[in-house]
Amino acid sequence: MPKKIDPQLRARCVRLVREHLQESPTLPAAVTAVARQEGVSRESVRRWLAQAEVADGTRPGITTEEAAEVKRLKAENKRLREDNEILRRASIFFASVPD
Repeated sequence: MPKKIDPQLRARCVRLVREHLQESPTLPAAVTAVARQEGVSRESVRRWLAQAEVADGTRPGITTEEAAEVKRLKAENKRLREDNEILRRASIFFASVPD
């Protein structure tokens, strides 16, 4: 299970990358500089930046809130299917029991 990262650290890294973009020649250079400065992996900073862009609407994709809602709905759907199966089996059982 991935460890929880402080949301303030994520926000700071995203802000710093955006600030470094004016000084750095490329986006990967800015991401690398911020990752080194903050002591996190370059890939983490890259993903946080991408997710922030999705949340801002500057990049297509599913926001964190939408992904959490989809996950919650899938879990609820699974639970309801299991409940329906239990009820179906119970009704078959009770329909076959003689009075």
